[in-house]
Amino acid sequence: MVFTRYQIMDLLHGGDYVVTDRAIDVQITYLRKKLGPRRDYIETVRGVGYRFRDRVEA
Repeated sequence: MVFTRYQIMDLLHGGDYVVTDRAIDVQITYLRKKLGPRRDYIETVRGVGYRFRDRVEA
């Protein structure tokens, strides 16, 4: 399942909060840094948003 940037914004901040698409991208970057070796579990779907991967290929 792919989550669009708008879905992520709505889930995190609610419908009344103004956030740009780029702000979500930056937050995903910070989240990946915190995940360290597990960062590849968040996959970018270009032009759409993000999804979680079940497993990461070595």
